[in-house]
Amino acid sequence: MLKKQAASHIAPVAGLEEAEVFKLLEVPPQQEMGDIAFPCFVLAKSLKKAPVAIATEIASALQSDILEAVPAGPYVNIRFKREKLAAELLQELGQPGFGKLEEGNAARVVIDMSSPNIAKPFGVGHLRSTVIGAALYRLYNEAGYTPVSVNHLGDWGTQFGKQIAAYKRWGNDAALQAEPIRTSLELYVRFHDEAEHDPSLEIEARDWFRKLEQGDEEAKQLWAFFVEVSMKEFDRMYERLNVQFDHTLGESFYNDKMGAVVDELRAKGLLEESDGALVVRLEEENMPPCLIIKKDGTTIYPTRDLATAIYRHDVMKADKMLYVVGGEQRLHFNQVFAVLSRMGHDWSANCEHIPFGLMRFEGRKMSTRRGKVVFLQEVLDEAVSRAMQIIQEKNPNLPNPQEVAEAVGVGAIVFGDLSNNRLNDIDFSLEDAVSFEGETGPYVQYAYARIKSVLAKAREVAEMEKGLEEELTTIERENNSTKQKVTTSEPTWALLKLLAHYPEYLSKAVQRSEPSVIAKYAIDVAQAFNRFYHAERIADAPLEERAFRLTLTERTAERLAHSLNLLGVKAPERM
Repeated sequence: MLKKQAASHIAPVAGLEEAEVFKLLEVPPQQEMGDIAFPCFVLAKSLKKAPVAIATEIASALQSDILEAVPAGPYVNIRFKREKLAAELLQELGQPGFGKLEEGNAARVVIDMSSPNIAKPFGVGHLRSTVIGAALYRLYNEAGYTPVSVNHLGDWGTQFGKQIAAYKRWGNDAALQAEPIRTSLELYVRFHDEAEHDPSLEIEARDWFRKLEQGDEEAKQLWAFFVEVSMKEFDRMYERLNVQFDHTLGESFYNDKMGAVVDELRAKGLLEESDGALVVRLEEENMPPCLIIKKDGTTIYPTRDLATAIYRHDVMKADKMLYVVGGEQRLHFNQVFAVLSRMGHDWSANCEHIPFGLMRFEGRKMSTRRGKVVFLQEVLDEAVSRAMQIIQEKNPNLPNPQEVAEAVGVGAIVFGDLSNNRLNDIDFSLEDAVSFEGETGPYVQYAYARIKSVLAKAREVAEMEKGLEEELTTIERENNSTKQKVTTSEPTWALLKLLAHYPEYLSKAVQRSEPSVIAKYAIDVAQAFNRFYHAERIADAPLEERAFRLTLTERTAERLAHSLNLLGVKAPERM
C-alpha cells in the first residue's frame, strides 16, 4: 500500500508511468530517513539535469495531505503522515488473501527437488535440495503459479552396478535385512576402497549395470530390493521435514523414453562419435561435448535428463522447469539445456538450474564414497533432544513437550538452512541452529508463542473488564471507530510498515528463487515485534488504545506463522 501511494503521487510529477515508479522505489535503510525513497538517476538523461536538482524539484511538488517529501542528494525521501494511514494499513493487513500475488498467472512450474540416491543414506547433504525445493513450491504457489513438485530419485546408473557387484562379493543377507541402508553404504564404500587395488571390480560393476539395462532377472530383483528399502527410509525423513511431492519418479522411469531422444539427436545430425562414445559437441557454446552414449553402449545421466525435460514439457505441460541441485552440477545442466536448444526445443529457455552451496556439518565435508556421511535422522534426533532440554529448563509444565520439541528441533534445522543465501556454502552448527537467541528458527517461533501469550492475557483482562469482550471480538469493525485511538510510536510504525511490505518480500523471494528472503523477513518481524512489545502496553493498555495494538499484535502473529509455514517450519503456540 505505501509504495502504491508513493508511486501514485510521484508518477505525474516525474512524468513516468506509475508501474515504472513503483519498481524504482526503495525502502531507506534507516527509519529516520523516511518511509519510501525515490532515486532520480533514471530521469537525468531525459531531463538533462543532475539527479540532485531533479530530487529538489520533485520534492517541492510532492506535498499532500498524507505525505511529505524532502530531497536527500539524488533521492526524494517520503514520510507518510502516520495518523492518516495507520488504521487503513492495519485494516488492509486483515483482508482475506493479503499478500498473495497474481504475477504467476497460473503458469505451471515443475520443481525438481530432493533427488536422493537409492541405496544411500539420507544424509545432511540431501537437506538443502529438499527444503529449498519445498520452500520454492510454497512460494511459487503464493505468487500465483501452479507448482508441481517432482522427487527425481537417483535409482539408475553405474552406481547400481557397483552396488550389485559389492553385494555379490561381500553381501550379508542378515545384515542387509536388519539395517539395509547402513549395510548398503558399507558395501558401497568397500567397493571403492577395494577398486583402488583391484581394477577388475570396475569392469564387474559395468557388466552388472549392462545386465540391469538389458533386463537381467537377478539384477532387476536386487535393484528392486534396494529401491524398496530406500523409499521406506526416505519417506520417514520427508514426514519429519513436512515435505510432500506431487510425483516421485526415478531416473528409471525414463528408460523407455531415452531411445526416442537418441533417435531425434541422430536424425538431426547432432550425434558424433568420440573414442567409441556418442556425444553432442558444444564448442559453439564454449562447453565440452555432452556425452549421450558411453563406449560400452550404456546410457548416462545427461541422456536421462534430456528425456526427463521433454517428458515434463510434453506430458506434465510445464511452462517453466526448476532444477534444485547443487552448484557443482552447473556445467551438466548448462550442457543439457544447450542440447535441448540445439534440438530445436525453444522452451529450453524456460529451464533453470537453481544451484546451492555445499553444506559442511561442523567442518566436515560429506562423501558417500568414503562413508563420510552425517545421517539426517541423527541430526534431527539430536536437535529435538537439545530443544527438549531447553523446554524442561524454561517451561517444565508445558503440556505437550515432545510435540513442541519436535517442532522446534526440526524447525531449527530447516530454518537454519533456509536463512542462508542458497548460493553460500554452509558450515552447519547444531548448537547455533537450536539457540533461542540470534537469527534462528527457535527465536522466531518463540516470538510467535509470546504473541499468542499476549493475546491470551488480553482475553483474561477482557473477562475482568465489563464490555471489553464485545470490543475485542469486533476489532475489525472498530478499527475505523472514532472511539479508537491510533498510536504510532516509532516501534509501532516500524512494525506496521514491515507487515505491510510483505508482498514485496514475497515477490523478491520468487523472482530470485531465494527462500532466505522470507526467512530474514520473519526474523525482522520478530525483532520489530519485540521492540514494539517492550515499548508499548498491549493487553492492559488504556481501553481506547487497546484495540489498535491488539489488532496489530494479531496481524503480526498471522504473518509470522504464515512465513514459517512457507519455509516448512511449524509455529507452536506455547513454548
